[in-house]
Amino acid sequence: MRHAGKTAMSLCLAAALAAGLAGCGKKGPLDPANPVSLTVWHYYNGSQQAAFDALVEEFNNTVGREKGIYVQSYSQGSVSDLETAVRDSISGKVGADPMPDIFSSYADTAYEVEQAGALANLSDYLEQEELDQYVDSYIEEGRIAADGTLRIFPTAKSTEIMMVNKTDWEPFAAATGVSLDDLRTIEGVTAAAQAYYEWTDSQTPDIPGDGRALYGRDAVANYFIIGMQQLGVEIFQVENGQVTLNTPKEELHRLWENYYVPMVKGYFGAYGSFRSDDVKTGDLLVYTGSTSSAMYFPNQVELDDKSYEIDYIVMSAPVFEGGRQYAVQQGAGMVVSKSDEKHEYAAVEFLKWFTEPENNLQFGCVSGYLPVQKEAGSTERLDQVIADRGLEVAPKTYDCLTTIFGGMDDLTLYANKSFENGSAARKVLEYHLADQAAADREEVAALISQGTPLEEAAAPYVSEEAFEEWYQSFCDALNGAVGK
Repeated sequence: MRHAGKTAMSLCLAAALAAGLAGCGKKGPLDPANPVSLTVWHYYNGSQQAAFDALVEEFNNTVGREKGIYVQSYSQGSVSDLETAVRDSISGKVGADPMPDIFSSYADTAYEVEQAGALANLSDYLEQEELDQYVDSYIEEGRIAADGTLRIFPTAKSTEIMMVNKTDWEPFAAATGVSLDDLRTIEGVTAAAQAYYEWTDSQTPDIPGDGRALYGRDAVANYFIIGMQQLGVEIFQVENGQVTLNTPKEELHRLWENYYVPMVKGYFGAYGSFRSDDVKTGDLLVYTGSTSSAMYFPNQVELDDKSYEIDYIVMSAPVFEGGRQYAVQQGAGMVVSKSDEKHEYAAVEFLKWFTEPENNLQFGCVSGYLPVQKEAGSTERLDQVIADRGLEVAPKTYDCLTTIFGGMDDLTLYANKSFENGSAARKVLEYHLADQAAADREEVAALISQGTPLEEAAAPYVSEEAFEEWYQSFCDALNGAVGK
């Protein structure tokens, strides 16, 4: 019997080692009498930071105290400030703070840190049944290691929505017959924006060419990545860390004519830092932006000589006509710095607690971020958490979350895989076309101010020759960014 017991123990140890010390192989090295202290860096500010800090405090006073974990959170300001602080820590820059135990990170930045060998393998601390509780695509996005193990813990995600200034939309719709249904496709948005420009232009017949823009969008890179995906093309196709660029001319022409052309003609616009700013100043009525931007949609329009209250409508982001129902999957996760078993284990314990449905939805009620576990993604679950915890939720944030929950069954969320120089490639998508559109719009507007009709002023910029020139320049820039 003693020999049989030893054999059984040997088999158990072998199984634990074969599983990479996952599951029953790691029961936890913590001692409540000697708690481990963790630092978390993030980029939350304002109400988001307050909500995160409140949950950290709740963890420290409950589960953290019970298990021996104490978490301290610090905002680094903006996303770029956080990325700079992390890079300075990794490189050992003079005056840089030590690496935090946990920090918020988008996939491209996490990939850089992983390539430096500085991230913990989270797969060592999670059972498969635990991973199965999370939305599959969120987990897959975090498998950035060469061996496919998990490096990014999904904590809060977002996608894109469309928001409409209902108050100013309604008289335009009544006068022209344009409907909200027209905004469900990207081509419909372009047509509606042209109608709005012409309608506003007609209100001042003595001043030709002074029509106003209807629509704008944040994150032009998302327009490229998701627009191409809707049209059946994965622009960044990544296998084993190597990227293949897919830039077919026909599909890119559709993107060009539904962003650049209406921008140059003044049907679309981009004026402030974000398109919600442009709604506030009355320069736009409609925009596409992140779900987390809902809280910034203004309550009123503020003009030079007056201001007035506005109502809003939340809609799903538009899709290309005939396109597949893809939407962007975005939002930073949390990564754990490679250190020792005690700190890594404690970090994962905190992240698991933070992403439990009740806690994650409480954070989402303030931040506008989507919860990451499957069972949390419904209006019923959201309503239950609001009732159980007595939460006050801003109507815009609530409507935004429930709009996404209601349409999730028809959507496929997509995020491209990480690759070397991925950040540089994304910057080409973000700025190459948008910067040219802004510059060319200025030239067209100058011609209009001198009496040139819009179509004549815009003609050289929106010709097929102009597209060919942009297309070649775009492909060259994208190839240069990824080192091809």
